[in-house]
Formats: sequence, C-alpha cells, structure tokens
Amino acid sequence: MRLTEPLAEERRGRAALAWMLDRLEALCAQDTTTGREDAGLPALLALLRELGADVALHRVAAGRSNVLATWGAPELVFSTHVDTVPPYLPPRLHVDGADAELAGRGACDAKGQIVCQLAAVRALLEAGTCGPGQRGLAWLGVVGEETDSDGAKHAAATLPPFSAACALINGEPTDGRLATGQRGSLQLALSTRGVAAHSGTPEHGRSAIWPLLDWLARLRELPGRRDAALGDEIWNLGLLHGGEALNVVPAHARAQLFVRTLPGSDFLDRAQALAPPAGDGDGAVDVLARSEPDRFPALAGFASGPVPFGSDAPRLRALVPDRTVVLAGPGSVLLAHSAEERITGAELSAGLDLNLRLAARLLGLDEPRAQPHAAAALEGSA
Repeated sequence: MRLTEPLAEERRGRAALAWMLDRLEALCAQDTTTGREDAGLPALLALLRELGADVALHRVAAGRSNVLATWGAPELVFSTHVDTVPPYLPPRLHVDGADAELAGRGACDAKGQIVCQLAAVRALLEAGTCGPGQRGLAWLGVVGEETDSDGAKHAAATLPPFSAACALINGEPTDGRLATGQRGSLQLALSTRGVAAHSGTPEHGRSAIWPLLDWLARLRELPGRRDAALGDEIWNLGLLHGGEALNVVPAHARAQLFVRTLPGSDFLDRAQALAPPAGDGDGAVDVLARSEPDRFPALAGFASGPVPFGSDAPRLRALVPDRTVVLAGPGSVLLAHSAEERITGAELSAGLDLNLRLAARLLGLDEPRAQPHAAAALEGSA
C-alpha cells in the first residue's frame, strides 16, 4: 500500500470531523428545549439546504415543526429528535491537538445524532451510491421526544409510510451499540385521603401522608423482574406532595411514579393490591400515561445491548413497511440530560462510521470506507 493512501484517508477523516463539529456547534447554539423547537430551524434548514435536500415542514403545534428531508424516493430513513431537555446550556467547543470535545445541551442528545446522520447522508451522496436516481434517503427530525413524543405521534399519524424503505435508523446516545429493545413506560399517580385537623389536636384528624409513605415502602419491597434483552423493571418516585400547611393535619397526599415496564408487567396490579384500604388512607391509583415495551432486531457484526431509556423508535417504525427499526448512535446516555452533557470528536467520527456501516448493511451496499476513529489534529472547518 502506498503511504499516500492512509494519509489521504486521514485527511478525509479530519475534514469530516471538522464539518461535524462546525455544524453541531451551530445547532447547539440555538435553545430548542421542548416546546420551542422551531428556534433551531434556521441552522437546521441551512444544513439541509447545503446537502441539497427537498425539505418539508410539518406543523405539530405553534412553534413546533417536524422536519422531513428527502433525496429521491427513500429506501432508508434516518431519524432523531430536535428537542432537548432544560435547562439550555450553550455550546463550548474545545480542541487540543488530536482531541476535540463539544459540551452543551444537545451535544449527544440528540443534536450530535443529527450531524452524524447527516454526515453519513453527505458521504453516501458524494460516493454516488445514494441520492436522486440512485438509492433514495430520508431524514426525519421530530419534536417532543423528551416529553410526550408528540412529534413521533404526529409523523406516524399523518405521514404515508415510506413504501420503498427497508428500515429506519433512530439516533440516540447508545455508546455506538444497537439497542436490543426498550422497556415500556407506565406513569402512575398514587393518592390517599385523610381528615384535616389542627396540628395541636391530631387525634381529631387523620393524616393522608403516613398511609402514602407506608404504601410506597411496601412497593419498594417488591421483588424485581429482569429481561435479558431489555434489562430490569424499575420505578422512580418523581413527585411527592401532601398537606396544605405546617399546622394542619394533611387531608390529601399524592405521589407520581414512572415505571420502566417489561413485557407482561403486573406492576399496576401489585400497586393496586398494596393500596391502603378504605378508612386507612383510601388509596387510589390513576394511570397518567403508558407505552408498551418493544424489541428491536439484531444485526450480525454490530455490538448490541439493553438501553435504560425510552425513545420514539416504537412509534416511528410504523413508517417503514416491515417495521424494521434500529436504535443506535454515538455518545453516552449517562451524560445526556446532565450539566456535563458532551460528545468527543472520536465519538462523532465513530458515529459517522456506525451510520455508514448500518446504511451499507441495510441497503445491501458494499460497505463504505470508514472514516478514521481517532480525532487527529483538526484542519479548519469546512
């Protein structure tokens, strides 16, 4: 092999990384916390125009639009979400020799996914293997994934299926592994009632808080369940409220739980069975929201494993005729939603490689030449 070949490949890798960092910084410079996603449209549309996409906006609500970009008749669909969790954290790009890192809200969840997916689209277009007249591609950015999946619900309900598409790749920070599936979600409100009284004479009332706390303690003692592909069934006590004032025996108490459920979950039944009886709290359970667990296909040659989070993948797979969906992307979910959210140059390069390899496998193409994973010394942004 001639020495100029690896050098040329290394330069292409540095140029691709510089391109991704530049576009990621522009996307992260906009505050697109859930509910105000359209604030990021100028930067996103500029990026899609740069790639020569046909773009359509689909209004989900005021100030909130799904974005669909296509290059020909799509045979493969990339997708991720454009909203982020609060609080907004502006981007901070740090480059030190061979190392690069971009910190800020959306760096890995999920604007880092956007640039890795669109960098793969760019490489496929430049290689001449995809695009108008070739194998068509689509990219779908949806709103509201971080709260109620409004964008994915809207897309599934209003977009006609991509009739020629073989699969949908949904980007989330999975450390580059393919998710084997995701647990369902069950949001519950547990409430108890008491009798108000003066705090100086509590014997004339009945606290609603103590029965609720005892109820939660019984739930904590329940044995856990585990699924090899999906992980553990767990629940989180997210909100707890009771009483009206310090000097009043509380007549009302309420707890809200978020349960990550497994197939065949009986958590709801067990929670209801453990409720305090009438006259001792009058426990009641209300289901606030729920979604079912889902399993995703494995691909030989790709690392896979359970993920601890939910995503839009179960809803978006309805857009593909045979419902084939892959959930994968660069970055760590342990940093997503945190004050330390960030993604490294090496992770971005690996994310580009991953999306190119997935596209090659799913489309039946010869595997594109992978970009170097090492974040070598950066040249100027493209």
